[in-house]
Amino acid sequence: MAKILSVNVGLPREVEWRGRTVRSGIWKTFVRGRVFAGRLNLAGDGQADLVGHGGEQRAVMVYQIDSYRHWQTMLGQPDFPYGQFGENLTVDGLGDAEVCIGDRYRIGSAIFEVSQPRVTCHKLGMRLNNPQMPALAVAHRRPGFYFRVIQEGEIGAGDTIEKVLYGPERMTVAEIDALLYTAHHPMEALQRALRIHALSPGWQSSMRALRQAAENGDRGNAGLAPVPAQKLLWEGFKTLRVATINQESGDVRSIELASPDESELPEALPGQHLVIRIDTGSNLITRNYSLIGGGMCRYRIAVKREPEGVASNYIHTNLKIGDALWASAPRGTFLLADGSMPVVLVSAGIGVTPLLAMLRRLVSSSNRRVFWFHVARNSAHHPFAEQVRNLVAGLENVHSCVVYTRPEINQRLGIDYDIGGRLDVEILRKQGAPLDADFYLCGPAGFMESISEGLQNWGVAPARIHSEAFGASVESGCGTDALSPHRPDVEGKGPKVTFTRSGLTVGWDASYGSLLELAEACSVPVRWSCRSGVCHNCESGLIEGALRYDPEPIDPPSDGRALICCATPASDISLEL
Repeated sequence: MAKILSVNVGLPREVEWRGRTVRSGIWKTFVRGRVFAGRLNLAGDGQADLVGHGGEQRAVMVYQIDSYRHWQTMLGQPDFPYGQFGENLTVDGLGDAEVCIGDRYRIGSAIFEVSQPRVTCHKLGMRLNNPQMPALAVAHRRPGFYFRVIQEGEIGAGDTIEKVLYGPERMTVAEIDALLYTAHHPMEALQRALRIHALSPGWQSSMRALRQAAENGDRGNAGLAPVPAQKLLWEGFKTLRVATINQESGDVRSIELASPDESELPEALPGQHLVIRIDTGSNLITRNYSLIGGGMCRYRIAVKREPEGVASNYIHTNLKIGDALWASAPRGTFLLADGSMPVVLVSAGIGVTPLLAMLRRLVSSSNRRVFWFHVARNSAHHPFAEQVRNLVAGLENVHSCVVYTRPEINQRLGIDYDIGGRLDVEILRKQGAPLDADFYLCGPAGFMESISEGLQNWGVAPARIHSEAFGASVESGCGTDALSPHRPDVEGKGPKVTFTRSGLTVGWDASYGSLLELAEACSVPVRWSCRSGVCHNCESGLIEGALRYDPEPIDPPSDGRALICCATPASDISLEL
């Protein structure tokens, strides 16, 4: 019969790793005597990253002595102390290829249920001093697994482990782990996994995403990618012609782009943007501009003139009808989702642009209730005001509220604008925005942070709050740097790497082990977790160019995407970072 060899706990600590300070609870030590297993964790135990570890679904981490022996032989290390793999319970038995999701066990006076495999993370590599350990654990099908606590109680080393219930579908930990992390996602196995109610909600969500991708015939790993991949309409950049230029406000121009032969451009999704490459005569620069609509064969963008903006000043001063610009295919994940729930669109300044595209789609093809909120300084800085009024006029399911922070004396309250002052969540509530709506926010970072925080304090679920920031941005994850993007200390003569959101192009140097390391050296905001091509947390948009992977990803990303933690440039490249 299986038994506990060691109970291990540890509180988060700060350690130096790769030139940075990392806080982690992966260091565990043996505990003598009995330990209380509570609903959220063992007494005396703690986790630094509650997104991937700990909590009700991941209360107790389990690893097997058989896997210890496997790694000792493979890594050539004769001995590991118990707790070396960050586990709470070192056990004899309960192999990953035998234990099934939903299995229940009695240990001491407690009852546990298998909820999910271990989430791969760079901290396993940090603990073992081997950066490839996250990928090796998946490839060798030895991830370990988590218990949720069904009945609280005391446990200790030497306790026997008695199975009291078999999980439904009989899907092992190793099988579920491979289903998510490898490139093989058979529909039958996904359907089985989704019938296991004991599988943690996070893994169920990943399985649903994989099933949807399989039904659509999509490539890549939709269960792991931080954002859903969109099929690219074309690769790299193509030449478009400036068809029209219009002055929309004192500092905003709209530019309509067409194919040189006037052939119809593929339809873009509301909320997407173009990456535009501009030849100023002295250098090439790239910028992201949201799409605001256009005819069936054209794309339309808007550009606000910034005092120090090289690209915006060139567009406002030099760009003429008939000029050529290079443009990527429509890209982005700030997309209007399908559904029947009310929609609240909240923008500030030039942040109006992607939301205007969403408003057009909602007005033309939806019966959803729509609430439009926009804040500007005054009418001189209020682009597309007349277009919005025309879109919402006479439609019962659309409500509009315009806020001016500094209205001019000749601007009429109730006609030119609705409220003077600042836009906040209290105004949204007073204007009737419902709590159960989908909220889309676009504007300066401080504005969006304030609105998002206010919405969550009001009770809006975070999953219903969607935002698009200007410039370089990152939603979450390790490695975010407070510094503005800048050139690295070491810049080489290799392929050019362009971070389009950051407006930065640098030469590759082989001293960087990966594009992730180069991005970090430039303080470009990035996401990452495993740093070994497993978790897809670093997956980013690849606009053009070719990559080399080392190690090869366990499940390669879809076309137009890159796993930057294990990639280096094989040519000049452009990344959407």
